[in-house]
Amino acid sequence: MVEIYCVEDDKNILQLLVYALKNNGFEVKGFVDTKGFFEEIEKNVPSLILLDIMLPDGDGLDILQSLRTNHRTKDIPIIMITAKSSEYDKVVGLDSGADDYIVKPFGIMEIISRINALLRRVNLDTTKDILKFKSIYLDYQKRIVKVEDQSINLTYKEFELLYYLLENKNMVLSRDFILNKVWGYSYEGETRTVDVHIRSLRRKLGIGGKLIQTIRNVGYKIGETDEKKDI
Repeated sequence: MVEIYCVEDDKNILQLLVYALKNNGFEVKGFVDTKGFFEEIEKNVPSLILLDIMLPDGDGLDILQSLRTNHRTKDIPIIMITAKSSEYDKVVGLDSGADDYIVKPFGIMEIISRINALLRRVNLDTTKDILKFKSIYLDYQKRIVKVEDQSINLTYKEFELLYYLLENKNMVLSRDFILNKVWGYSYEGETRTVDVHIRSLRRKLGIGGKLIQTIRNVGYKIGETDEKKDI
């Protein structure tokens, strides 16, 4: 079971986060100050931490640095939560060792999506993240894609799109579903974004691109070819 620790001094935000995360299947513990958080983390190391930068009894960046220099906690995925939205503040947070950075106010579905993406990205079970289908080979941890042993250079979103298609092999995925999963629930773009990336992905994959099937009026899939011709 994935266990998440939330460190947030605003009790209303903390209650909302704890409630939403529990409803999405996570084990959650909330802390309004650093004292209780450090006491608990001495007993147990969570799967992921949501950490507010501005706390009443400490600075989130100092806590982040402390976690990253402790051998027990240095590899825990950490998402910083803050009201500071400047590029400089984001860079400082990420350069200090944060894995992601979310600015208040945020949508609950956005934070759930980011948590899931981060947990998948840092999953230590690398065999789970090596996906193969016919001529296509993808190693998620190493960010490698090959078609017939030839390396393929993909953009970040093209890679995520291909991974998601392979992860759901033989399943028909709607454009809306793909948009939400790959671009995130807060993304305000149109489903045409998916079509544009599919075209680019097919072109770059060459012969492997023919394995991406268009399902009329629905979306796309990677898998065994249907008896009827795909459109």
